[in-house]
Amino acid sequence: MTDQNHPSSEGEGRLFILFVVGLSLLAAIGGWLVVAYSGLHPQAPGFAPDHPRTLVSFALTNQIGRTVTETELTGKYVVVDFLLTSCSLTCPVVNRHVAEIQQLTAHQPDVRLLSLTVDPRDDTVAVLADYGKKYGADPARWLLLTGDQTNLYHLIATSFLNQDLNDPFSYMPGNFSHTDRMALVDPQGHVRVYFDGLSDDVASNVVNAIADLRKKSL
Repeated sequence: MTDQNHPSSEGEGRLFILFVVGLSLLAAIGGWLVVAYSGLHPQAPGFAPDHPRTLVSFALTNQIGRTVTETELTGKYVVVDFLLTSCSLTCPVVNRHVAEIQQLTAHQPDVRLLSLTVDPRDDTVAVLADYGKKYGADPARWLLLTGDQTNLYHLIATSFLNQDLNDPFSYMPGNFSHTDRMALVDPQGHVRVYFDGLSDDVASNVVNAIADLRKKSL
């Protein structure tokens, strides 16, 4: 007598195997994403530059139309982030943290905050003025800078971030990497440490790093 259930059993077996394989693939992809995310957003409070970097000379315009140069940052601790006002995902998070740093350093006159746009064509002085108001940026302490693209990109690429001009799929103007980072520049113009600008505790980490650098300079 022929077993009528045999074909059905084979089909169920195949489905079970496919299910197991699918789960294995999902687990592998999930593990890869965790590793990739960890690489993009290191969990340590801060990490050193990939090579020695210093603040190069520049002349840019802030959100109230004033020219800002590197000379007025000499002797200051400078917290730098990278701005794209049309960005609706990471940039608002980073700049909320910059606003928190502004508040935490309110009584530290030797601290400046510098937000460099990577999209100077669209991030005009007027646009930066409106953007700064959203976060309570004090133009005397928190400088949102725009200007000539060549000069701006030279500053960012030389002093702060790597630039991959061969990546045709980059959505970031200027093809800069890790624009969600913050950088801390010491009073001598040396980039000392980077921070993950998306980290919940980045503001306290930055403030603590400034305090540590002060202690070392005594």
